[in-house]
Amino acid sequence: MGVLQHVQHQISSLNDLIKINNDRIAGYEKANESTNETGLNLLFKEYIDQSKANVSDLKEYIHVLGGDPTDGTSLSGKLNNTWIDVKAAFGSKDRHGILVDCERAEDVVKKAYRVALDDKELIWEDQQVVFILKKHLESLRVAHDTIKALRDAEVSA
Repeated sequence: MGVLQHVQHQISSLNDLIKINNDRIAGYEKANESTNETGLNLLFKEYIDQSKANVSDLKEYIHVLGGDPTDGTSLSGKLNNTWIDVKAAFGSKDRHGILVDCERAEDVVKKAYRVALDDKELIWEDQQVVFILKKHLESLRVAHDTIKALRDAEVSA
């Protein structure tokens, strides 16, 4: 793979992470609308802000690479958000169901970051971007574990 192709592959991968973070923002906005529990509303707002910060970091690095950052969402994210809309409209809006959906979404986001970090064709030469991606992934792991613990506590209650 030539240098230009390598840079384009990096930009594409980072844009995919922007899309998945935008999906996460949209998902938590929908989850936030599905509950009036102050604790969950605050947590969901925190995760929305977290993804907005992730998007900002990723866009900044794409500019460093000379690329154009995306503002969109992924197709799978659009499908997932549509599914959440249907479920919210016709299904129950119980705490457990909301947390199950959020945990599933967190799994998808974490996987996208792991794929980007483990992509053998990407060979991230700049340690700054590796640091950024690992920092994002760690904060996503914490968010996932928090959502999972809340979901598990709900089942126990």
